[in-house]
Amino acid sequence: MKIALINDTHFGARGDSQVFNQYFFKFWEKIFFPYLKEHNIATLIHLGDVVDRRKFINHNIASDFQNRFMKRLWAEGIDTHIMIGNHDTYYKNTNKVNAIHNLCSTYDGVHEPFIYTDPKIVTFDGVDILLMPWICEDNYEQSMEFLKTAPVEVVFGHFEIAGFEMDRGNICHEGLDRKLFDKFDIVLSGHFHHKSTNGNITYLGNQYEMTWADYNDPRGFHVFDTETREFEFILNPYKMFHKIMYDDSSNDFEAWKKYDYAPLKDSFVKVVVLNKQNPFLFDSVLDNIYKAGVADLSIVEDFTDTLIDVDQEIIDQAEDTMTILSKYIDNLTLNVEGEKLKTLMRELYVEALNTEKTE
Repeated sequence: MKIALINDTHFGARGDSQVFNQYFFKFWEKIFFPYLKEHNIATLIHLGDVVDRRKFINHNIASDFQNRFMKRLWAEGIDTHIMIGNHDTYYKNTNKVNAIHNLCSTYDGVHEPFIYTDPKIVTFDGVDILLMPWICEDNYEQSMEFLKTAPVEVVFGHFEIAGFEMDRGNICHEGLDRKLFDKFDIVLSGHFHHKSTNGNITYLGNQYEMTWADYNDPRGFHVFDTETREFEFILNPYKMFHKIMYDDSSNDFEAWKKYDYAPLKDSFVKVVVLNKQNPFLFDSVLDNIYKAGVADLSIVEDFTDTLIDVDQEIIDQAEDTMTILSKYIDNLTLNVEGEKLKTLMRELYVEALNTEKTE
């Protein structure tokens, strides 16, 4: 038996941005659902964070989620299991009040998925799997007891485990001790968006790019085989973030004329100017980028450090916001713990993204 695994879908991300919403559904409708149908996969487990914001969801996003995602699962007969993630809960100390019960359950219960607010052992094709939603104050003791005594070898959950990358290069220094999971053969988790493995624990990473921190970091979903207990990664080929290295000393009009601008449509583009000697050519390239229908365009060209003579150092100045903030904090002399400050800055940054105004 093969089970599709998804997590951190964050419907409603980036302030209910329609650009991101359509980008998400491009993956669901062109990659995910066709793959399930082609490979006769009829079971799905969601490892938490179905929606993006704990307090509310936009009506338009909710409509798309129900009609283009949940109803498709029901129509295609997909046995759906959903664990509650920290973004799905209204309160921080309990999973009981959550978006999933409100958005995914029908009044007659006919199309209600299995929703897990507390840990539970569920058998799939003869394999007992411990499903563990977000650990909060309300279910903490129960969750710890399951982790210590559950007679299973496989665990799927929405964990915050110290020592793993939240996004590329950004390590989590707080959370659960990984030793809690030593007794299990396989631990698969949502929550962190960067895909990584350390020993028996794998963070699956989420399905698509959501911020510049995700640039060039593989995204997709997984398929778990209950017979072999292996999990296969299915790549999402669609990108939201693109960097273009502009250098007209090595690329002339003909080279830029042949450049494929089509994939830039409805995406975020960052042009990093390495060498600009021909302003007319530069303007022509920008014009072609705009004509491609980009959602956002930014230009990085004001390099004030005249000592920089290595292209990679220049390119690094176009890093994502969190990487820049982390490096800045590392260079400060403070009377507070740098990692705690990084965590606070990351929370503020994510909150700012979720409240930004989009058309």
